[in-house]
Amino acid sequence: MIEVETDVTGGLPGIHLVGNLAGEVKEGAERIRCAIRNSGMTIPPKKMIVNLSPADRRKTGTGYDLAIALSLLNKLDQCPLPFEDTFLICGELSLDGTIRPIRGILPIVSFAREKGISHFMLPAANCAEASLIRDIKVCPADKLTSLIEQLKTGNLPAPYVSDNSTASDQPVSCAIDYADIHGQESVKRAVEIAASGHHNLLMIGPPGCGKTMIARAIPSILPELTDRERLEVTKIYSIAGLLDGEHPAMLTRPFRDVHHTATKASVIGGGVYPLPGEISLANGGVLFLDELAEFQKPVLEALREPLEDKRIRITRSGNHIYEYPADFVLVAAMNPCPCGNYPDRTRCQCTPTQLKSYSQKLSQPFLDRMDLCVTVDKVAYSDLASHQNERSSAQMRSSVAGAHQIQLSRYAGSSISYNAQIPARLLNKYCPIDGSGERLLAEAYERLSLSARTYHKVLRVARTIADIDGQKTISLEHLSEALTYRGIDRHFWDE
Repeated sequence: MIEVETDVTGGLPGIHLVGNLAGEVKEGAERIRCAIRNSGMTIPPKKMIVNLSPADRRKTGTGYDLAIALSLLNKLDQCPLPFEDTFLICGELSLDGTIRPIRGILPIVSFAREKGISHFMLPAANCAEASLIRDIKVCPADKLTSLIEQLKTGNLPAPYVSDNSTASDQPVSCAIDYADIHGQESVKRAVEIAASGHHNLLMIGPPGCGKTMIARAIPSILPELTDRERLEVTKIYSIAGLLDGEHPAMLTRPFRDVHHTATKASVIGGGVYPLPGEISLANGGVLFLDELAEFQKPVLEALREPLEDKRIRITRSGNHIYEYPADFVLVAAMNPCPCGNYPDRTRCQCTPTQLKSYSQKLSQPFLDRMDLCVTVDKVAYSDLASHQNERSSAQMRSSVAGAHQIQLSRYAGSSISYNAQIPARLLNKYCPIDGSGERLLAEAYERLSLSARTYHKVLRVARTIADIDGQKTISLEHLSEALTYRGIDRHFWDE
């Protein structure tokens, strides 16, 4: 919380802003001076010092303009401030006195509400977004002139009234339906499991087999955001400045399709004052990396910690730490070799050296973080020519939603939402296995040389498969299917 303190004294005339300020905050002195003058008021030739407290906290952004302007005018006896202590003011000023919106207003209001503030004076264009926080009163302001007149008469702007309507009951719109994708039933099954339990998925196959199309159809089967997820996702998009001013609430799960030329900063987040990257913009939804092997290796390696921690921490000089949520499902697609035709040796001309070099673009620690790995084969002509009705996205979404409801009930009251988030210490509690399943898992652990992380992932995937089947106990069949999704990374392009 930043408090604006103003002092007017004799000395060299001017507005002096202090308090560990970024350049755009210091520039606010000129915006404020022009806005006040163009609003029909005068500033006396005195020295005016404005301190943004606490002074040891770095201030960035343009949202301080309105609060500074009103504090100055109040100190100069040109504008009363009949406010209670529980009042927060934000807004950027144009030179003509227009009060412009700022980005990130939703997390600002949410944080202030947690600190006991219930009254807000905000730019009119930000009010719809701010009203997503319940039990607050928002006073919209659009011009400095009209706002000052209202304050002089003792009448604050009428509180903003939101209809709080959402379109959550509308069907999810997606250009691709799984009913339009012929064949690839095993891959669709893996996608269904990934969406049901929030598991990461890697697809490997030759060009033209449908990997990208399958991935881009995933939004059509994702369930609705919970209230907590909707607010968290909307906050992230508010900080990034990507919200619709009239309809700010995020109603569908994000799907971020990242090009392989993306930089580390754009994926992870960064900048002088770091903004959310693609992994945070995909929070609560899907991050899709097509042509996975073409991404820069530092970019892929930087994903390892967020995939485990579900958060990203960016540290800057001065011990400034920025932390953003990064709880996403990673879906990736890649070719099996540089030419894309391996293991068909009648078409693939890649040498063993080329195959080895290509496979080493992905580290084993990165592969360990993929819960499901599937091969996507070339579609058979019989499947393409078939007139048989394929399973639709609506049917798959119903199955995914049912599994989600089971998980929400099972983990109610805990910090867990999905099976992929079960901590290792709680796997015995939430993943009971029958006798035959125990024997299979013990044998697979030894024969397949599974790591501890892989063992835990197999259990979580099997838990999701059991949920899809509506079973409380993990059986032999569930574990068998889960283990089939771990074969590719063990035999990664072996000759």
